[in-house]
Amino acid sequence: MPDSGGESLSHVDKAGGVRMVDVGAKPLSHRRAVARAFVWMRAETAAALGSLPKGDALVTAQLAGIMAAKRTAELIPLCHPLPLSAVDVRLEVEADGVAIEVSTETTAQTGVEMEALTAAAVAALTVYDMAKAIDKGMVVGDVRLVEKTKEDPAEAGSSKEITGEEPHPRRRGSNRASS
Repeated sequence: MPDSGGESLSHVDKAGGVRMVDVGAKPLSHRRAVARAFVWMRAETAAALGSLPKGDALVTAQLAGIMAAKRTAELIPLCHPLPLSAVDVRLEVEADGVAIEVSTETTAQTGVEMEALTAAAVAALTVYDMAKAIDKGMVVGDVRLVEKTKEDPAEAGSSKEITGEEPHPRRRGSNRASS
């Protein structure tokens, strides 16, 4: 079985085949995850996102992110379908693009980070789709998990938080294709 620093991959069996992890014996826990993405674009494009020929890119991307979170198990083969209790998709226009932050919540036997990551990625792709006619040089990237929280029912009210650091300083503009 593949190994990374002493931790085995939960979706790989001893023979190297893939499997869906059995979470049936795990207790229900309140879980929350936060993911981010960024779409780099020209300043003129960022300024026009509310009035594009296809419509308001920000509203459309917000809805697309919510829909994607709800359908994550249909897109990621070994992901458990989860009863989402909350999905919040926020998009903020910046000078060089759009910053996207998604938070997802559930009470379930497994984490909700794939739903947050999927929602952030799909919201970013939707911004790209909506604005591609006016900016061919946009770049979608920086999709990452930034926070994962699990409230442990065995320790009444306590929560364990795992916060991911940015893998590298955001180099706005340097990842963007020239147009």
